[in-house]
Amino acid sequence: MPEKKTLARARADKHAGKSASTQAGEFVKEEIERVRAGKHGVRSTKQAIAIGLSEARRAGVAVKAPAKGKTSEATRKKAARDSAAGQGKKRATSSESQAKRSRATTAALKRESSAGVSPEALAKQAKSAAARRPAASRSAAAKKAAQTKGAAGRSAAAKKAAKTRAARAAQGHRQAR
Repeated sequence: MPEKKTLARARADKHAGKSASTQAGEFVKEEIERVRAGKHGVRSTKQAIAIGLSEARRAGVAVKAPAKGKTSEATRKKAARDSAAGQGKKRATSSESQAKRSRATTAALKRESSAGVSPEALAKQAKSAAARRPAASRSAAAKKAAQTKGAAGRSAAAKKAAKTRAARAAQGHRQAR
């Protein structure tokens, strides 16, 4: 169950006109924090992301199911089920079997490590995911992100970028000696 803060942040993202994947990012972030806090572990970074996306779909965020051929049929069905649950179309299951499944899932996750959400693992995942997208797609996403940031946000980002460039230039100057 997502925290109220996460739901509020996702709602704010939607209100600001941000994409469904940005809204879902709040749930993924929460999941990563849960693993880092030691509530449970994950087998991989992708699993943490998948859990976060599932939570987002169940909370009503309009994240599309993966396209045919991208993932297994089971994963696509699960995504469709989660989306349906988020739209209020609940599946009929006995609460007894649901509770048993929930306990089994939690127990299995508790046996996993938290290495999947280390900064290194997340950076590797982000880099490989970006590499699978064409340059035009990455550029369009960056342009949309800049638009939804607002004037103050763009100004702050520009100042931060300038500071980073200056720090990197100074670092490069030091290494050249």
